[in-house]
Amino acid sequence: MNITAPTFEWLELAPVLIVLTAAILGVIIEAAVARPYRMVSQVGLMVVSLVAALAMLIDNFMNQRTGTLVVASMVLDGPAYLAWAALLVFGLLSLLLFAERRLANGATAFAASAAAVPGSLPESEAAVARHEHTEVFPLALFSLSGMLVFAAANDLITAFVALEVMSLPLYLLSAMSRRRRLLSQEAALKYFLLGALSSAFFLFGIALVYGFSGSFGFREIAASISDPVYGRGLLYTGMAFLAIGLLFKIGAVPFHNWVPDVYVGAPTPVTAFMAICTKLAAVMAVLRVFFVALGGERWTWQPLLATIAVLTMVIGVVIAVAQTDIKRLLAYSSISHAGFILVAVVGASVGTAAGASSSVASIVFYLTAYGFATIASFAAVTMVRDAAGEVHSIAGWSGLGRRNPFLASVVALAMLSFAGIPLTGGFIGKWAVFTAAWHGGFAWLVIVAIVASVVAAYVYFKVIIAMFFGEPVAGVEVGRASAFTLVPLVVGAAATLYLGLFPGQLLDLATAVGTFLR
Repeated sequence: MNITAPTFEWLELAPVLIVLTAAILGVIIEAAVARPYRMVSQVGLMVVSLVAALAMLIDNFMNQRTGTLVVASMVLDGPAYLAWAALLVFGLLSLLLFAERRLANGATAFAASAAAVPGSLPESEAAVARHEHTEVFPLALFSLSGMLVFAAANDLITAFVALEVMSLPLYLLSAMSRRRRLLSQEAALKYFLLGALSSAFFLFGIALVYGFSGSFGFREIAASISDPVYGRGLLYTGMAFLAIGLLFKIGAVPFHNWVPDVYVGAPTPVTAFMAICTKLAAVMAVLRVFFVALGGERWTWQPLLATIAVLTMVIGVVIAVAQTDIKRLLAYSSISHAGFILVAVVGASVGTAAGASSSVASIVFYLTAYGFATIASFAAVTMVRDAAGEVHSIAGWSGLGRRNPFLASVVALAMLSFAGIPLTGGFIGKWAVFTAAWHGGFAWLVIVAIVASVVAAYVYFKVIIAMFFGEPVAGVEVGRASAFTLVPLVVGAAATLYLGLFPGQLLDLATAVGTFLR
C-alpha cells in the first residue's frame, strides 16, 4: 500500500509557526535563563516574533498566496488574512501591557508565585524577593497561535483543537493576578468549568454534524446540506450544540455569565488580551461555521441567532447601566457589542454592486474599531491607581479630567467609540454592521439595535461625566507608566480617531477580500 505524504505550505503557515515557535522558545527561556534576564528575553522574543509574523503575513498577501493548507484542514483566504493581521496587531499591543512594571514599583500585574497559597508565607517571600514568573508570555503566545488557527480552520476537528489551544492558557492566565488572588483564582475556576462545558457541547455538535454529513470538512458539510442522505434531526441538533460552543466564546446571552467575573478577577492585561483577541478569533470561527459549512441552512439558524442577538444587546446594555465598577462595565459592554456583531452575522449579507459592505467586511471593521478602543480603555484602567493598586470604582475615577486631561480624553474617546458617536471608529463600525443586516432583510433587528445603542450611550456618558464634572477623589492618582502602557494607549486612541475620520481604506480592503474561499 502506497501512502502519500501530506504536503505542508510552509510559507503560508509561517505566521502561525513563528508564533508557536516563539511560545516554545519562551518555555525554554523560563527554564534555562537566569531570573534577572528572563523578562527582557521574553519581551524581546515576543516583540520580534509578532513583528516577524506580521511581516511574513504581509509578504504572503502581497504575493497573493491563498488556498487550503495542511491537507485542507485550514484555509488562507481574504477573511483569514484580515483576522490574522488584526490578531497579531492586537496581540502585540495587549502583550506589551504584560511587561509594564513601572506602575507597581517594579512589579508586574502577575503573581510572584502563582502556585503559592494566597496569603501564605511562600507567597509573601516571593513578593518581597520580587520574583517574576515570565511564563505569562509563552502562555499568551500559545493562546494566540490557537486563535490564528481557530480563525482559519476549515474543518470541525481543526476548529476544536484550536479552540482548546486558545482556551487552556487563558484559564491559567486568569488566575495569576498579583492582587486579589482569591478573586482571580475563583474567576479562573469558573472560566475553566464553564469553558470545559462549552467545549463538550462543541464536541457533541461535531459528532452529530459528522453523523449527518459523514465529514468534518466545511465544504463537504455544505455539500451534504444541499444533497442530504440522512434526516435533518442530527444536523439541527448538532448545529445548536456548535452554536453553544461558539457563542460562549464571544460572550453572547445566555452563555455570558463568565464574562463579568473573569474580567474583574483576571489581571487587567489579560483581560485586555481576552477582550480583543478571543472575541475576534471566535467571531471569525462563527462566520466560517455558519456562512461556509452551514450556509445552506441559513433559514434555520438566522431566527435562532436573531433571538440571541436581541437578548445579548438588551441584557448587556440594561445590566451595564447599573454597574459601578469600570471593569464590570466594560464586561457588560463587551456582551452588548457581541450582540451588535451578531446583528451583522444574522444579516448574512454578501454586499451589493452599489458598494454596500458584506457581513464579513462590516464585522471585520467593527472588531477592528472595537479592538483599538478596548486596548486604550484597559491601558487606562491600569494607570488609575491608589495605595491598594488599580481603582476600578467609577466613583474613584471622579475628577480624572482635572488630574490628567490627556488620560481622561483618551478614555472619553474610547467611550464615545463604544457608544457609536460620529467621528469615532465605533460609529462607522455600527453603521457598517447595521447596513449589512438591513440589506440582509432584518430591518426590525436593526431598529432594536439602534434603540439598544441609544440606551448604551448613557452607560458611557456616565463615565465621561464622572471624569470631567466630578470632584477629584483623594488618594487616587494617575500612575507614571512606561512605554509598555503608553504605546497601546496612544495607538488605541489614534486608531479610534483615524477609523472614524478616514474609514474608507479599511472598509474598501475588507470589502475587496471579505469573501470566504469554499
